[in-house]
Amino acid sequence: MIVIEKTDHFIMIPQHEHAGISGSIVDHWKNHFLLRSKLREEADWAIRQHDRAWIPLDEKPVWNDEKQRPYTFVDYPLEEKLLAYERGIGEVASKSFYAGMLCSMHYASFFQEDSHDPLIVEFLKQEEKRRKDLYEWMEMDIPYDVYHLHFKRLQFCDDLSLYVCMQEPGTPKEQEIPWFKDGFRQTFDFAPEGIYPQWDSARQVILDPFPFEQSFHVQIPYRRVYKEEIKRRGLVEAFQEADIDPVTVTFVGKEEKPPLS
Repeated sequence: MIVIEKTDHFIMIPQHEHAGISGSIVDHWKNHFLLRSKLREEADWAIRQHDRAWIPLDEKPVWNDEKQRPYTFVDYPLEEKLLAYERGIGEVASKSFYAGMLCSMHYASFFQEDSHDPLIVEFLKQEEKRRKDLYEWMEMDIPYDVYHLHFKRLQFCDDLSLYVCMQEPGTPKEQEIPWFKDGFRQTFDFAPEGIYPQWDSARQVILDPFPFEQSFHVQIPYRRVYKEEIKRRGLVEAFQEADIDPVTVTFVGKEEKPPLS
């Protein structure tokens, strides 16, 4: 769950819905930056499905007593989160071996390989084996540069969606979350120094350089879950009954800022 705390309510966005925004983002990727292929189709599908592990967890959000707010995807209890990751990767892999490889790599990247936590060590070990098995079952050679590019696109689209979901539209650069304040971590041939985002207004984000065919909109599904309702009805019921208030955001290039409409 993505959670933004306000004075009298929480803005809550389920992870799978955030992943759907990632899928909308990759749909607009410039075609001459990556040739269309069967692998690209499966890689794009992986982007849309990469957070399906969170579906059952986010249907019944859990209250964090220590922080007095709902648990987020960042601080959710580790054991339950890892079990969900394993299940979600398996669901993706059952439909596409290649998408399963990408999602497995994505989740594994969250953890340090030299971790001493036995839960993390076992998770990384099992996922490495899963990726090897999936690769063998594909029975085809996948150039490393293609696989690496698909993986970077997954993480970029994930990060860009998080950028617009984890902070409110129009957030000044100096107040942005540290993860993205200095630009996105991924580099590409067309963006050797990475891609830099900035809110131009409460409705528009400028990306420099711009990796998409043209400017486009996404809708962020805000659920405003009021604190009084949580006290009165409990977090799960308050969340499930909350209205969805879509917020529209437009992505544009630095040199092609269209008039707001």
